Amino acid sequence: MDYVITASSTTDLPREYVEKRNLPVTCFTFIMNGQEYKDDMGVSMDQKEFYKAVMGGAQPTTSQVNTEQYTAFWEPFLKEGKDILHAELSSGISGSYGSACVARDALAPKYPERKLYVVDSLSASLGYGLLIHYALDLRDAGKSVDEAHQWMEDNKLKINHWFTVNDLYHLKRGGRLSGAAALFGTILHIKPVLNMDNDGHLIPREKSRGRKQAINELLSKMESMIANPDGQDIFISHADCEEDTNILVNLIKERFPGLKSVMTAMIGPVIGAHAGPGTIALFFLGNHR
Repeated sequence: MDYVITASSTTDLPREYVEKRNLPVTCFTFIMNGQEYKDDMGVSMDQKEFYKAVMGGAQPTTSQVNTEQYTAFWEPFLKEGKDILHAELSSGISGSYGSACVARDALAPKYPERKLYVVDSLSASLGYGLLIHYALDLRDAGKSVDEAHQWMEDNKLKINHWFTVNDLYHLKRGGRLSGAAALFGTILHIKPVLNMDNDGHLIPREKSRGRKQAINELLSKMESMIANPDGQDIFISHADCEEDTNILVNLIKERFPGLKSVMTAMIGPVIGAHAGPGTIALFFLGNHR
């Protein structure tokens, strides 16, 4: 192809997937116990070890990709004569999209014959990954960079994000949720269900009493929101809670036997630092969010 699709590590796509689909990824970073690590799909730090450390009281901080890093990431492709289609983590929870746009604008005069699209995914984790997944399918089907870009812009607000967290502490601590919104989840035994709105912000939607009800609520949201489930690829990310994730997978497969596939993956450290251990997130294509 005469173009390349790129992303950042906050898609939470597994390394095997990234390699198989020829998806170049630039890595966010996180700092834990005074040491900096790349958010590189478990290479610098095993994801289970990360969550074990957080459960033990570690409070990681995260750092986005800066303008210079985007420039260094993209320039080799431009030098090869390739156009670029890049989607970035939601501007509603990160400044990374803004940094990517600054890098794009700095490169444009140097490569006036090349196209460099930067899409604000308004998505996160495997929701962002699902948007990239569809773009990769279009690329592999022979669609042009303009067609793939237009599809992403037209459909990004159809990517549903429904997730439950054990509590809202980590989202509040990282500034991804307001203190007022975090009060939503303070009642004993309440497991909040949240989604991402059209501005790419995290919004508490439901209060479930216990984990089982929260998992069932995710299924309920999918039942009411999914568009044309037959043949869809469903993504589920989780913060080291495979048993509960498998329960959700089985419920979904039983309810929607015509799905093409259900892929599960661990939430990476950058997203996990804000969501917290025990998070389960469900992503699918609907008519709207």
